[in-house]
Amino acid sequence: MFETLKAQPADKILALMQMYKDDPRDTKIDLGVGVYKDATGLTPVMRAVKSAEHQLWETQNSKSYTGLAGDPAFGDAMIDLVLGDAMPRANIAAAATPGGTGAVRQAFELIQMARPDAKVFVSDPTWPNHLSMLKYLDMPVVPYRYFDDETRGVDFDGMMADLKTAQKGDVILLHGCCHNPTGANLNASQWDDVIKVLQDTGATPMIDIAYQGFGDGLDDDAAATRKIAASVPECLIAASCSKNFGIYRERTGMLMAVSSDASAQKLNQGTLAFLNRQNFSFPPDHGARLVTMILNDATLRADWMAELEEIRNGMLGLRSQLAGELQRLSGSDRFGFLAQHRGMFSRLGTTPEMVEKLRADHGIYMVGDSRMNIAGLNAATVPILARAILDVGI
Repeated sequence: MFETLKAQPADKILALMQMYKDDPRDTKIDLGVGVYKDATGLTPVMRAVKSAEHQLWETQNSKSYTGLAGDPAFGDAMIDLVLGDAMPRANIAAAATPGGTGAVRQAFELIQMARPDAKVFVSDPTWPNHLSMLKYLDMPVVPYRYFDDETRGVDFDGMMADLKTAQKGDVILLHGCCHNPTGANLNASQWDDVIKVLQDTGATPMIDIAYQGFGDGLDDDAAATRKIAASVPECLIAASCSKNFGIYRERTGMLMAVSSDASAQKLNQGTLAFLNRQNFSFPPDHGARLVTMILNDATLRADWMAELEEIRNGMLGLRSQLAGELQRLSGSDRFGFLAQHRGMFSRLGTTPEMVEKLRADHGIYMVGDSRMNIAGLNAATVPILARAILDVGI
């Protein structure tokens, strides 16, 4: 049997990680791996998470299964965090998943069950795993224009023209905030135009919100998701706790199915539970329980929010420092987009050849499409990166 298997394409980011590890240069900089790092290069355990874990260790008396959809309290806490009061709780089905990736995969499975012929409209570019999963599931994909390599902003006219070709029953995959891999985001007026297209075409929005709190703040980052959910008949939302709670390895996520018709909730909830059962059965609980404790405890929540703000403002400071240093060295404001982007990532909009030159000549590692992780920088390495960018001629 096994001799019939075919080698799968190597993961480019994992390969980049190994190259970085093997590089002997002391001045090397890792901007490839998509995890948050502090100024020392550590992905820290957040204070509130540590406190919640200590409380859990003292009080938890069972490791038995939760329900197929996870602990209902986790669903309530995440719905409040992501959607606030945008929709009545009775209209929302929710199921815990192994990370935001698990939520995305379950959403694709649900779409395939409900509409086997649905086309999924995906931004160009998008998170590579979106495309990988859709290809594996053999689901039709339609790219829509998103990033403008000249302005390093959103090609909004192109995006609108492409989205208007969607039809009822199709799905439009949107990044709720902090677009990965570009860092370029829509403004409030542009989100309103997207909502109008969704209403006119009847296409169903699927929102991947993996970085809430990393861009402009918890509520601002959720504003578009909340407005979409309140403006269309139904939508899917895949949420991740990996970044904003720093619990990457706990694999904590949530899939929500939102309907304007409350009578659909029971069927939707049953479907989410069924999909969990077919895939991994009962979802992991440790990370979900920590998130629930933090969000439901006023002291823990306040400490978590304060630390999340420190993280967010730290990344904004690095963005401003890098844009300012590039302007100082080049005498040009052409890198001002770096300060305007949000989240962990920015896309420089240059060629793979230039990215390779950065690696070979300066030990600076980023993904070949020029996506770089801003959180991989610190105040001391920003000037090094700025000089390297200009040295290779970007």
